[in-house]
Amino acid sequence: LPKLPSTIGVVTSPTGAAFQDIQNRLRERFPVRVLLYPATVQGTNAASEVAAGVEYFNRAKNVDVIIVARGGGSLEDLLPFSEEVVVRAVANSEIPVITGVGHEPDWMLIDFAADVRAPTPTGAAEMVVPTKLALTQELDNMWHHISNAFITRINVIKQRIESIVIKSPHQ
Repeated sequence: LPKLPSTIGVVTSPTGAAFQDIQNRLRERFPVRVLLYPATVQGTNAASEVAAGVEYFNRAKNVDVIIVARGGGSLEDLLPFSEEVVVRAVANSEIPVITGVGHEPDWMLIDFAADVRAPTPTGAAEMVVPTKLALTQELDNMWHHISNAFITRINVIKQRIESIVIKSPHQ
């Protein structure tokens, strides 16, 4: 998954709680642009609509990562996420895909084709962007590492210069 995606594509129902949960978690952690591809997430058209969403984002190349999400439900409700058309679309995606379908114990075939599987839609949002605090800490750690390396390099050069012995003015 990209470290800091600027735009995230979400394939899910626009009216379901999953999309609201994803948006809320992204806003809390590290606000990014979210593009929704509205898809039915259960029923006879669900698999083709979800596959079409993944394929759309790959054609448009307008997102850095794709979240395919659906909240919990019965096994029958989640079956569209195990249909071949969905699994192939995710497996063929050039854009990284993270799935958040169902709840923790639910595993669909789409999860095996995705780059990353999250236990829930909210978990997918958490995996796709860091918190502001985590980013700040990482930047602080990088700064300390870089500044320590720079100081060490300066000290080594200084020691080399000081170790030069001049025997005559011509040297």
